[in-house]
Amino acid sequence: MATAPCTAFGGVVEGSGEQVGQALLYERVGFLAQLSRELTRALVASRWDEASLDVLAAGVDGRGEKLPSKGWMAMRRLGWATASAPAAGVYVSDRVRRGAEEYAARTLRLALHRRTLVAAVLATWPADPHRRTEAEWTALRAALPAGVSNAEIRNRTRQIRAHLTEHGKLPAGLCELEEPPQIAAQVLLAAMDRQQVTLQRVDEATARLRVKLPLCPAPGSGRDWAWHVIDLRLPATVEPEAVLHTPTLRPTRSGRIAVDLPHSRPLSAVPAAGHTVAVGFDWGINTLLTGTLGRLTGPNTARRVVTDGRPLLFDATAISAKLHRLRGHREHLATRRDHYRALADGLGAPLLAWDDLHRRAAVLEVEHERVCARIRRLNQALAWAAARWAVDQTVALGATVIYLEDLATLEARGRRKGNARLSGQVRGTLAEAMRHLAATAGIAVVTVPARGTSARCPRCLGPLGHHPAPDRLTERGWAWAHCPGCQLSLDRDHAAARRIVSRGLLAQAHTSTERATGARTIRTVVEGTVTAVRRPRKTTRRLRRARHRGAAPPRPAGPKTTAGKRRPTPARPSPARRLKTSRRMPEVRTVPATTPTGVVQRPAGHDTQAPAPFPGRVPGHGVPAPPGPEPAPAGQGRLSRGTCRRRSSAAGRTGFHHLHATEVHPLTPRFGPLDGNRTRPRRARKA
Repeated sequence: MATAPCTAFGGVVEGSGEQVGQALLYERVGFLAQLSRELTRALVASRWDEASLDVLAAGVDGRGEKLPSKGWMAMRRLGWATASAPAAGVYVSDRVRRGAEEYAARTLRLALHRRTLVAAVLATWPADPHRRTEAEWTALRAALPAGVSNAEIRNRTRQIRAHLTEHGKLPAGLCELEEPPQIAAQVLLAAMDRQQVTLQRVDEATARLRVKLPLCPAPGSGRDWAWHVIDLRLPATVEPEAVLHTPTLRPTRSGRIAVDLPHSRPLSAVPAAGHTVAVGFDWGINTLLTGTLGRLTGPNTARRVVTDGRPLLFDATAISAKLHRLRGHREHLATRRDHYRALADGLGAPLLAWDDLHRRAAVLEVEHERVCARIRRLNQALAWAAARWAVDQTVALGATVIYLEDLATLEARGRRKGNARLSGQVRGTLAEAMRHLAATAGIAVVTVPARGTSARCPRCLGPLGHHPAPDRLTERGWAWAHCPGCQLSLDRDHAAARRIVSRGLLAQAHTSTERATGARTIRTVVEGTVTAVRRPRKTTRRLRRARHRGAAPPRPAGPKTTAGKRRPTPARPSPARRLKTSRRMPEVRTVPATTPTGVVQRPAGHDTQAPAPFPGRVPGHGVPAPPGPEPAPAGQGRLSRGTCRRRSSAAGRTGFHHLHATEVHPLTPRFGPLDGNRTRPRRARKA
């Protein structure tokens, strides 16, 4: 099940054939959304009390019968729907009231989980709210339902502590601790029938939505309502065989009519256990994801995890820095806006400066909303790009499961700047996107406990030392990990990724699945070492030489020496005269940039008397460059300066031009999944 974001750009009035533009359609959809919002707000406010939530939590009506799963039917069975009556003189059909009652029922049912947590925390309130004893933790765990994380307990405890500080007493329950939830301006068409909305698919890329919309803000009769036909352009993520469901309409602040279109297609169930090849990812700040491949080998009594030692990196340093700058700009705008409002409240309305201060605050409020929207869009794009990259890597490596750190067990500690950058990460969105994309590929996503993954060595399970760099092991740092026991030295996140994949493969028998969301979690920690398995160097070099000999052209027939030739032709200068460089380094250094007058100190080895290829003034400093060489043929791309290889379409794949990620490519047969019942990693064959 997924939701495709669509936009309604216009429609047609079915009865008269009138063309309705986007502005007019946005206005009429706004009329319907505002009517539904008022009905839902009145119903939620009338039932925001502990007694009503008790009745809803019981799940039975006054006659002892079970409440239906549909929210609007449950509201009517309980007799609560009378509170959602429209204003006097306003005509609203029964189908519109169904949508409002469904929205209210979903809002109240979502509050039941928060109410259960608050009641358990209040019943076991500790003597010291900042630190619980072991006995207090045991009593709290017994009162809470199964599956509640420490993060939820911590957040509710902080909320109650703030209420206690402000009012001097503990709240009686959730309704006293929180105000009624805010209701968004949206229309749930899923609760309505064909007398209000219909949806059909025209072709693979178009769907037709028929919905009855009001023609004015306060319709007085049925004549003020008319059928509108809206054609929706389906995105490429909606497969031709997908089943479309009734959407939700949302008029946005930017003047766009957002259509949230649910669609579903059947998928085969992915098993929770029985995996032998897995990929583990560790969360980071700049390097958003660092992963590694793990394989479970050995007999059942002595299972162990091996890895090929290749790190998988999704480095979003540039995007992370951009997000950090945008968050600082947002905080600066909010501070100035609040300052202007405080000054205006101190002056009062009669003064002339009061209006000017409020005008400046309004301008800053608009700019603040734009920055917030930009941050949200950038976070969303970054999360989905990282999720797509992670799933592609998993498919290419032949793995069947992805192991992640449990976000509920992570908490930023230490410096304020680090906390701000961690709190602004897109980890929650990325995890949900990864679950969705992995489900379509037939891959399971399981979370493992995060505690201690960076503290122990993946090779010997000894304590790790953290340092700034591999050549600064005497200093304390963060980025590099070194084990004083087995002398393991590698990136900190890479070491944590090995521990994550080891915990997942060794404890996959303890995987639990949440019935409501389908999320899979491993809460039992099973420690084990990870061994890096590599191919022998001699065998690899022999294979490479044999492959080169096979690809080389045949030598011509005849003697190998030339008559009269006393010594072989030197291919390069002797080792005494040249520096030892890489095979990819050019023999001649690049000429530095010249000045407009042409004066330049040429490097050694260049012929200063050779004529320039283009006579006249040299390019640069306002002088146009001469015409370049012919462009590369289509489909070949440009050569990378660092590796002399064809540049990959990383920007088109991830959506970011300043993002660095490990290329997605399948492993060769010598590194691929095991064949048959072999338990040892495959090694290269001798030439």
